Amino acid sequence: MALVATRLAVLIDADNASASVTSELMAEIAKYGTPTIRRAYGDWTTQNLAGWKDHLLRHAIQPIQQFAYTRGKNATDSSLIIDAMDVLYADNVEGFAIVSSDSDFTRLATRLRESGKTVYGLGRRETPDAFVQACDRFIYLDLLGAEPPAKARRSDIEKLLRPAITGTAKVDGWALLSAVGSYLSASNPGFDVRDYGFSKLGELVRAQDYVEVKEVSLGSGLTQVQVRLKPRSARSR
Repeated sequence: MALVATRLAVLIDADNASASVTSELMAEIAKYGTPTIRRAYGDWTTQNLAGWKDHLLRHAIQPIQQFAYTRGKNATDSSLIIDAMDVLYADNVEGFAIVSSDSDFTRLATRLRESGKTVYGLGRRETPDAFVQACDRFIYLDLLGAEPPAKARRSDIEKLLRPAITGTAKVDGWALLSAVGSYLSASNPGFDVRDYGFSKLGELVRAQDYVEVKEVSLGSGLTQVQVRLKPRSARSR
């Protein structure tokens, strides 16, 4: 279930992100809110960031110049962090999208959440777990590319799905699918159904032989999806 943030500040560490997925990146961010602030940080005088030019223009992303004053020190990170705090104190957005795979932004994400802001992280698979866990939700960039990602193991989703259902189930054992989705996102910010070859959580749970699914009519054509774990004996039938 998507977390709601109306206005988003999109802050891109261009030194640490690929320009090739910019269109998919912005489309993904648009699912969670309106990107009213769009900035990309880096040393734009170098050839390393030359591939960003057309993407910045196409998506109205403002390039923020940051010279590398000292070799071995990442001035881009510092510039992004300072701007993020300025935006936080201006209090004109409800959330932040930090595009980077750098663990240096872990404390920033934590600080923004402490101030009541929703934080979305977007980065590569090798992103340190500390940064992933510091975000409300983390989206892996390979899920946005043209090539389909490698599917995660079936046993992995069972380890996540079982406690999510039992942790949200009512006395009768049934849990709202929406509550299960919220539990999964809260307990594992990097959880994404696309990792398992599905586009929606409902499709994923229906494919699990240990989960029972039903739709409850709420009237006026509205339905509510509920799930529960099958008794282990039922799985062998």
